[in-house]
Amino acid sequence: MDHRADAREFLASRRARLTPEQAGIEPSGGRRRVAGLRRDEVARLAGVSVDYYTRLERGNLAGVSDSVLDAIARALALDRAEHDHLHDVARTANEAGSARRRAKPPIAEAVRPELQYLLDAITGAPAFVSNTRMDLVAANALGFALYSEMYAGEARPANHSRFIFFDPRAHTFYPDWERAADVNVAILRRDAGRNPHDRQLAELIGELSMRSDDFRTRWAEHNVRRHYTGAKQFVHPAVGLLELTFQAIELQGDPGYSMTVYPAVPGSASDEKLRLLATWAATEGLPRLTTR
Repeated sequence: MDHRADAREFLASRRARLTPEQAGIEPSGGRRRVAGLRRDEVARLAGVSVDYYTRLERGNLAGVSDSVLDAIARALALDRAEHDHLHDVARTANEAGSARRRAKPPIAEAVRPELQYLLDAITGAPAFVSNTRMDLVAANALGFALYSEMYAGEARPANHSRFIFFDPRAHTFYPDWERAADVNVAILRRDAGRNPHDRQLAELIGELSMRSDDFRTRWAEHNVRRHYTGAKQFVHPAVGLLELTFQAIELQGDPGYSMTVYPAVPGSASDEKLRLLATWAATEGLPRLTTR
């Protein structure tokens, strides 16, 4: 991946979306040839020279201080995920000056048995563990049942991104497929910034870019997203519409892994459907995704 180009395009795209009125400043004089802020307006808001900001936006972030990055983030009205991403791409730029960079070792596809025990202890809601490439590497019984369509293919590990962009069934499974695709790419973009030397992640992004116009268009937008809590809808072939909340937790003892749990609101129609889903899974005799 071209990290300098990523930094350049990220800053330029954030500048282009913000108007002077939104930034709370008077537009600079002369005819405007850009939809958003000019570089000199960003520099003024951030308290740096135009030449210095121009150098940063060209992807030359080596040596930039955290305080300057924070000032630019405020000037561009970046949200928390975007602010963190700016620091991530700057960190990568600073690493570029070192004589030797060590590639991040691949994340193991099998989880510790103790983590599987934890998943199995969650019986009332789908739960699964994924890595930064959005592989589903472990699940409890309901998690496997929920994503049975994703596991239907032969490729292992099952992967959220490949399912969304390569499998036609995803358009039915996600009622709002466009939103699911947007969120998926924004998460991948954030993880790519946090793990710039992950070869397998870069290969996945390359595969998705080669095979999917939908992915390629979204990747070029440079959106990033924190995705730790919220609500989702799924249409499962056995039980129909499921409306679930979710909570994702990064596992501090297992770097690169996160666990996501999808409970339903107690007493809701989806709560009852999760019980039906558990019965369906037991009746169908679905294989378990487990490390044991």
